[in-house]
Amino acid sequence: MKVIRGESDPAFAWTPDLMAWIDAKARVAGFDATGVAPVYESGDDLAQRDATRFSDWVEAGRAGEMEYLKRRDENGVLLRSGVRAAIPWARSVIVCALNYNAEAPSSIEPAPTETGWIARYAWSCRTGEDGQTIPTDYHDELLSRLRRLEEVLKGRTECKTRCYVDTGPLVERAAAAHAGLGWIGKNTCVIRQGMGSWLLLAVILTSIPVQADAIPAFAADRCGSCTRCIDACPTDALVAPRQMDASRCIAYLTIEKKGKIPEELREPVGRQVFGCDICQDVCPWNRRAPVSVKQGMEPRPELVNPPLEWLAQMDNAGFRAAFKGSPLERTRRKRLHRNVAIAMGNSRDRRFLPQLEIWSKGDDEVLAESARWAMRRIEETSAD
Repeated sequence: MKVIRGESDPAFAWTPDLMAWIDAKARVAGFDATGVAPVYESGDDLAQRDATRFSDWVEAGRAGEMEYLKRRDENGVLLRSGVRAAIPWARSVIVCALNYNAEAPSSIEPAPTETGWIARYAWSCRTGEDGQTIPTDYHDELLSRLRRLEEVLKGRTECKTRCYVDTGPLVERAAAAHAGLGWIGKNTCVIRQGMGSWLLLAVILTSIPVQADAIPAFAADRCGSCTRCIDACPTDALVAPRQMDASRCIAYLTIEKKGKIPEELREPVGRQVFGCDICQDVCPWNRRAPVSVKQGMEPRPELVNPPLEWLAQMDNAGFRAAFKGSPLERTRRKRLHRNVAIAMGNSRDRRFLPQLEIWSKGDDEVLAESARWAMRRIEETSAD
C-alpha cells in the first residue's frame, strides 16, 4: 500500500529513510547517484554566499553572451541566484547524476591532424529497432528519467514538484554539492569520489522540507594542491581555483558564442569544434572513472575524432541527418563550420586550403573571415 502524506502532515519531510528510498528509485530510473538538499531562505548564510558568488560572477562579465544566466525578476534579483526568488514554495531539491563516461579516447590523446573534437557528452544516441543510430540529447534523456522519478514520488506523497535539466532557476553544481554528491573541483565541475566528473545533473524541486537530521554533509574537497586543470586550459578560462571566465571557455566559444571568435583565442581553441573536455581529461579523479553506457546515451563512433572534411562538406540536409535531435543541433551548421574552419587553420594542413578558399568567398562573413584567418595560418606555417 502506498503511503500518502500531504503538506499539512507534521511528518511531511525528507528523512534519511525517505532519502534512501528516493535514491533507490532514481537508480531504477537510470541515474547513478542521487541526493537531496534543502532550499534555503534568501537570508540564510549559505544561500547568501552562493547568491553573492553568482551575482559577482555575472557582474564581472564572465557569463559572456549567455543572457539566460542574467535573467532577473521584477525586483532585479538574478533568477539563478536563489531558488526561492523564482519558486517560493520550493523547500528541497532532488539532485540526480548520470555518468556519461564512454570507452573511448580522450581529447588529450594523440589524434590525426585532420580530425576535430566533439565533447564527450554530445556523442549520445540510441539504437533503433532497425539497428540504425538515432541522435539523442542528454536534456531529453535526463528529463524523461526525471519524469519517471517524479511520478514515483507523487505516488508516495502529495507534494509540489518541478523538473529541470539545465533550465531551472538554480546553479545545479551548487545544489549537487549541498546534496552531498561531490565537491566542486578546481575546474568548476562536480567531482564524485569513485565516479569522477563525467556527470550530467538533473534536478527536481519539491515542496518537501528536509528534516534537520537529514541535511547531507558536504563532501570533502579532495583536489588538494593539484592544478592540472588550471594549467591545461588553453584559453586560461580557469582564472583561479573554482572560478571560470566562461567568455574564454572553449565550450562557450564553440557553442554559445555567436559571430566571430576573438582572434587571440582562435589558436588556443585548437581542434575543438563543439565543446571541450580538456579540464576533465587531465583530472586525476577521471583516470579510473567507471564507464557507463545507458540506453539513449550510447556513444556514436563517428563523432569520436571526426574528420574535419566530413563536417565541412555537410550541407543543411546533411547536417540535419547527422545531428537532428543531438546537442550539436544547437550550434547550427554555419557556427559549426566556423569552428571547423578554425580547427583547419590550427591543423596547418594544406589539404584544407581548397575548402577554406570556398568559404572565404561565401556570403557568411563570419565564416568567410574565419576561413581567411585559417588560410593565413596555414600559409604562414608553410613559409616557416
